[in-house]
Order: sequence, then structure tokens, then C-alpha cells
Amino acid sequence: MKLRSRFALLMLSGSLFHVAASAQTAPAPDAGHALTARALALADASETQVIEWRRHVHQHPELSYQEVQTAAYIAAALAKMPGIEVQTGVAKTGIKAVLRGGKPGPVVALRADMDALPVAERNELPFRSTVKAPWLNSDVPVSHACGHDTHVAMLLGAAQALSKVRDELPGTVVFLFQPAEEQGPGPVASGAPAMVKAGVLDNPKVDVVMGQHISARAPSGTISYRRGSLMASGDVFKIALKGKGGHGSSPWTAKDPTLAAAEIALALQNIVSHQIDPLDGPTVVTVGLLQSGNRVNILPDTAEIAGTVRSLSQKNQKTAHDAIRLKAQKIAESHGLAAEVTIDTGYEVLVSDPAATQAVTQALETAAGPGKARESQPSMGSEDFGSFGKNIPIVFWHLNASPFADRNGAPNHSSEFVIDESALRVGVRALVGSTLAYMNRPAGGAAGVKVSQAQ
Repeated sequence: MKLRSRFALLMLSGSLFHVAASAQTAPAPDAGHALTARALALADASETQVIEWRRHVHQHPELSYQEVQTAAYIAAALAKMPGIEVQTGVAKTGIKAVLRGGKPGPVVALRADMDALPVAERNELPFRSTVKAPWLNSDVPVSHACGHDTHVAMLLGAAQALSKVRDELPGTVVFLFQPAEEQGPGPVASGAPAMVKAGVLDNPKVDVVMGQHISARAPSGTISYRRGSLMASGDVFKIALKGKGGHGSSPWTAKDPTLAAAEIALALQNIVSHQIDPLDGPTVVTVGLLQSGNRVNILPDTAEIAGTVRSLSQKNQKTAHDAIRLKAQKIAESHGLAAEVTIDTGYEVLVSDPAATQAVTQALETAAGPGKARESQPSMGSEDFGSFGKNIPIVFWHLNASPFADRNGAPNHSSEFVIDESALRVGVRALVGSTLAYMNRPAGGAAGVKVSQAQ
């Protein structure tokens, strides 16, 4: 009996020792929960400041690669946030800022684009833009008709909240303020590939890049995301035809490029219907420009065709490019003409990494509220954010911010584009919550930390 009692006591002592040792080495089960809750509360508290930042940037828009004052304003705001190291002049006017957490963990990059558009703003907002800037050899009105002013403000809000919990942060955050998202395809690269080339994903080595885009869709304050292809590639093609001019009364003495241009424009329309695999993702080939000649009785020497290719499939994108070149060159040859085809690929297919997206879906719902973060259909619109995802996972979502309670507002790029500023709070929460969800995700898993929902 005594032996048995001593054995039981020994076993109990060993168990207690094991529990004590585990308590010393394992983190408290609610540590991630508490940190996330505190960070989200800080994000909520920044709402007034975020709106102030947004309105300042909105009133002072700058075009692609001209964001000098915008960058200076951002750098000054970041300089007031403890623990954030700021690097300016990245990819001309961009900013890279680094916040190193007090604990080891993943490196999460968050991105906001900064540039505005050559669009006149038509509304009665007291902070509407009255700025003009040089564009295509004339001064034109400039405004944030795509919402990049809100992207800047929400990322500053996230940086401010995360800097206040940096000692408990299980990882590092890189804040990327990107120029020239609106630059578009062409010989000059847009801001995302330019920043990647400048090395913003190195030192520290980034594990994932996250971003968001605002829209005036309803209902305001909701989030749309998708695992997989989310936004289409955006390419521009140009076909220059060179022939031999002549008199309209004797076309047999000339090599008229107008007929060839018309035939090519029609031929391009069957690329999607006959050469694209619809099961691999939608693709659009659109001719937006066809120019030739300047008088009815003069056959011109040249003609020009230009348009765009949008695709949610890298395979279909390549098929469309190859078909455009082949059709243009062969049809031109059949008319005795020379064809020069150029295709500028500016925006990659934006593929939101399925596993990384799954890791933050609960955080997105926490940011917006129960049932207010939903998986959506892909968009044929384009965004250069996809360039960040060539070698590492990326996650992207849309923040809906219609100014109307029952319908969508004006689309992005419209002169009447207006958003509901109360949705900015949700965007800051989404950035903060997704960062912590990714940092706190279980090894080999995708689940995030669930905390109280936004009201």
C-alpha cells in the first residue's frame, strides 16, 4: 500500500513538473487573440487621423512618377511612428518602410499605390481637387479618381497601429508606398515591377505581399476576395502597317493599308471565339483604335491598329499574343504590306495565392463583420500588384465603399467617383488583422486568430 502511494505521488509530481515546464516554454493560448484585439482597437482609434490623411492626399494629387509631395507627406507621417525605418526615393518616388517586431516570425509586406489620374473631379466635396498638371503637352485636371488616396491613408493607419504593438509583434512588416500604378503597359514600367526590380522584397526577405483596392460598390464596408485568379492581365498591342499611297481613282497603282487594317481588325475578333480555352479563364481582345488617311481621295501610306488584351489565364494570354502577331503579319503580307507588331505587357494576371488567402479570410471577416467578407467572381480589370507575386505568394482583396445605401456609386476612373469614408476603418482593420493572422497562422495550416467582429 505504501509502495503504491509513493508511486502515485511520484507520478503526480512528474505530471506537475511536466505541466510547469510546458507553461514556461509554450506561449499562452490566447496570446495571438489578445494582440490582435489590441491592434484592431488601435486601428479603430485611428479613424479620424486616417480620414485627415486621406483628405490631404486627395486635395494634392500627383500623376505617375510625379508623386514627390505625396511621398514627402507620407515619409513625414511615418517618421512620427516609433520603430519604423523609412527609405525614400525607391523606384523614383516610392517609399519602403520597415517595422521589426519584438519576436521572430514571417515578413509581411503591405502595399498602397499613390498616383492619381488625369481626370477632372466633378463633385461638391469641400476637399475636392483643383490641381492641374502637364499631360500630353497640355495642363489637365488631376484627381484621385481611382481611390489611391484612400489606399495611402489606410496603410498609414495600419502602420501606426502596428508600430504601437511592435514589441509583441511576431514578425516584421514592410510597408510599400508604390508610385505609378496607373502608368499602364508601355516602354516605361509601372510602379510594382519597378519596385520589385529595386529590391523592395529583399532585406528583409518578404514572405507574402498583401494589398487592397477600394471601389464605390455596394454595400459599403464589405470586402470581396478570391482564392486564385482575381484580376486580369492588362496588355496593349499596336500594329503599324506600311504600304504605298496613291490616288483614290486608281487603287491598283497603290498598296492600300486601309483594307488590310480593316481585315486585321475583323480577324482579331475570332481569337477569343476559336483559339482561347474558356475553361482556363476568360480572355478579351479589343480593338480600340484604327487610324489611316486624311482625305477621301488619297490612299494613305500607313495605317495603325491598337487595342488591349485582358486575360485571367497566363496560357490564354500567350495564345492571344501569338495569334495577334500571326494574323497581323500574314494578312499584311497577303496585301503586299509590311506589319510591325508590338505588345507591351504591363500588368500580370493577379493571382491571389489560395493558401495565403485562406490564412486571412477569417481576419477579413473580422475586419468587416459577420457575413461581410465574401468570395467573389474575378474581374477583367487590371492591377499591377500581380508583379509582386512572381516568386512569392500575394493576397489581394477589394474594399467596397459606395456612398449610397442601396446601389453602387460611380466606377473607378470616373469624374464622379466618390467613396464612403466610413469604410476606411474597415480597410485599416483588414490590413492589420490579415498581417497578424498570417504571422500567427499554425505551422502548415491556414487558420487565423478569431477575435470580436466589427460592428
